[in-house]
Amino acid sequence: MMDTEFPLQLPLKIDWSDLDYFGHVNNISYFRYIQAARVNYMEHIGLVESYSTEKKGPIVASCKCDFIQPLFYPGDITIRSKINFIKKTSFGIYHQIMNAKGEVAAEAQDVMVMFDFNQNTKSPITAELRETIEQLENKKIGKKPE
Repeated sequence: MMDTEFPLQLPLKIDWSDLDYFGHVNNISYFRYIQAARVNYMEHIGLVESYSTEKKGPIVASCKCDFIQPLFYPGDITIRSKINFIKKTSFGIYHQIMNAKGEVAAEAQDVMVMFDFNQNTKSPITAELRETIEQLENKKIGKKPE
């Protein structure tokens, strides 16, 4: 089922190795889930290919996670992702990590900065990239976070 608010959803299984001493999913594992969702989003908008052909792509400037409720093994999760702002050289990806009951277990925010690895400097977000994101999101995206 397509979620119109979150155009990309990544289902994952909780692995036993994700647990901490207390028997719930370790905070580090949440960041691995977020990373998987981030890469999934970048693949969908062509940034993985852009890096391999032009050596331009996003770097992580910030990743913040708010833990709302614990996750446990065994279990299934879904990471829902959407872009919530686009600026001149950066954009934000908002994620929700959902438990198997459909409840929000964590909320995360990535800030990605476009980078030219040949020039070793930030690069502007192209009109084509903005258009690709807005088509996937099915909406215009402003400069300020929601």
